[in-house]
Amino acid sequence: MSGQEIMLLVLFAGLFAGILSGIPAMLAIAGVPFVLAVGAAQFGLFNLDFLANFPSRVQGIMANTLLMAVPLFVLMGVFLERANLAERMLRVLARLLGGSPLGMALSVLAFSTIIAASTGIIGATIVMLVMIALTPMLDSGVPKRQAAGLICASGTLGQIIPPSILLVLLGDQIGNTYLEAQQRRGNFAPDPVSVADLFAGAMVPGLLLVGLYALWLLITLRPGRAKRVGERQPVAASEVVFTFLPPLLLILAVLGSILGGIATATEAAGLGAVGAGLMAAFATTPQRWERAVIGIAGLAAFALVALKVAGVGRNGLGEAASIVAALLLAAGVLVAIWRLTRGRMLGGALVETIKISGMVFGIVIAASMLSLVFRGFGGERAVEHLTREFPGGEMGALLAVMVIVFLLGFILEAIEIIYIVVPLLGPAVLAGDISPVWFAVLMAMNLQTSFLTPPFGFALFYFRSVAPPQITTLDIYRGVVPFVLIQILALAMVYLFPGLATWLPHQMFN
Repeated sequence: MSGQEIMLLVLFAGLFAGILSGIPAMLAIAGVPFVLAVGAAQFGLFNLDFLANFPSRVQGIMANTLLMAVPLFVLMGVFLERANLAERMLRVLARLLGGSPLGMALSVLAFSTIIAASTGIIGATIVMLVMIALTPMLDSGVPKRQAAGLICASGTLGQIIPPSILLVLLGDQIGNTYLEAQQRRGNFAPDPVSVADLFAGAMVPGLLLVGLYALWLLITLRPGRAKRVGERQPVAASEVVFTFLPPLLLILAVLGSILGGIATATEAAGLGAVGAGLMAAFATTPQRWERAVIGIAGLAAFALVALKVAGVGRNGLGEAASIVAALLLAAGVLVAIWRLTRGRMLGGALVETIKISGMVFGIVIAASMLSLVFRGFGGERAVEHLTREFPGGEMGALLAVMVIVFLLGFILEAIEIIYIVVPLLGPAVLAGDISPVWFAVLMAMNLQTSFLTPPFGFALFYFRSVAPPQITTLDIYRGVVPFVLIQILALAMVYLFPGLATWLPHQMFN
């Protein structure tokens, strides 16, 4: 074994030791490789010229317009959370589906599906679900183990259901890695991979997963196995419309603008942030005239997207309608900003967004340092050599990467895994004929499964941190086991039938 190969082993051992030591992940991911590179250079095992590329890499990250979507999607989720819109949706759903355990469990699943990617961070979603959904489920008669498992599983749906921050980051990394890997192979004109491709690719697997969850609830909580608790409360049609129409229109506008090809992920994220701000202001203002202006602005925003998707707006009438809609939207945004500022929600939402986005971009920048040092030690050649030794060729390499991702999910956050695994191990998989969209969807579902798997799944730790004492750790572990098995089944189905991930992007973009 050469000196550089030994340094690669030391690099990974030091990296995981640094992360597990409790210091901020950003410092571990950047600091350990930097210190090791400087030390190895003293013995001629590393060329410090590699580190000269670090400033240009950081500049490239900061100039990447795709990554601008991250803070905008985070802001969208923060607005929805702080305005208590999620809690209101769950209450209406629970009343709509009745007071039975099955009705309450399906309400939580449906609610989680609607807001799956709104917060963008698993921990925030699970904590929110525990705070607003656990007690109603227990009161309705849902067994505590099943309630714990459902919340943990539903809280991770944001990994796979678009619009998802995870898919935005995967789109950035896999798109670049696939391009470089194909060019090294000799293919200088590969089909580009966009976030829209990943969003379309994740739609069917995400809905498949939700359907399997629902089927499990129908089997285990069927009416004959549990009694209804309380009387079903009537729900007015207007309450359902005003509760669910705004978020559904927002989701349709964001996804429709991306999948329809009329907006980039960053532009759609901006639309989502503005729409969520309008919804938060509408929900918190007591003034009828403000609600009227904000509501009209929201409809105007949706109308703008609908007109663009339909191709209307190229004639005089369409242009006039677009101008009027834009003016109405601008008026509503000004009123919403004024209301959110007076209610002291805007400042808090921006601070929270800055904190979360700072963590994300810190890891992205730190991972760039890791990638440079890894290449400086000849890591790419070592990985290519190892993948050639795997039985099964490309598929063997893919399975190996999936196993590594699953195991890393026990100790690292999803963002850290993406920016460590994809640049370092991705080229060995993406240099062949494997679909990058399929690979990305498998990675997202794999991360979701590992975050749910006992005893180290992050979702379990988040739940445990806010769960009441009567729900023990063993209850949580036993509650998530069926959902982990469902995750594995769904992952196996996507692996065996790649068309589940590739059919919709092919239909939409080819």
